[in-house]
Amino acid sequence: MPYKAFVLTSSDSGFAGEREDLSGPLAMEMLRGAGWEIAGYALLPDDRALLADKLREVCDSGEAELLITTGGTGFSKRDCMPEATADAAERMVPGIPEAMRWYSLQITPRAMLSRAAAGIRGNTLIVNLPGSPKAVRENLSAILDTLEHAVHMMQGRGH
Repeated sequence: MPYKAFVLTSSDSGFAGEREDLSGPLAMEMLRGAGWEIAGYALLPDDRALLADKLREVCDSGEAELLITTGGTGFSKRDCMPEATADAAERMVPGIPEAMRWYSLQITPRAMLSRAAAGIRGNTLIVNLPGSPKAVRENLSAILDTLEHAVHMMQGRGH
């Protein structure tokens, strides 16, 4: 049985209907291509409390072993996904965003500006991706092959 993933996009303009979310659907497409079942998708504004509540809700419901977020990882005053992730997570996983930044630095020096985070809440791994489709493709490509093993280990199923 494939693992399940939930995708959450953080975007004020997307939530307001002013811009189409391209990053969330791309993340879902890439996950499906790697054998993940999509448990759900949500688009919320850049609001730390709302985002943290949604992260907790998805993790605590047990509906997904992986929660991928897109957007809200930059320098804008409204970008707050890493903080919302820290609010919701019980344990942080710094190696995942480090690997994504290292991979992306081979492509662009701007990768160092990502504030993406990753953490674990219950039996769900949360991973922040940037908001642009190009950055989603690059960052998710860097970690996609390892995510199933990470979830497997997180759930105590051994190597």
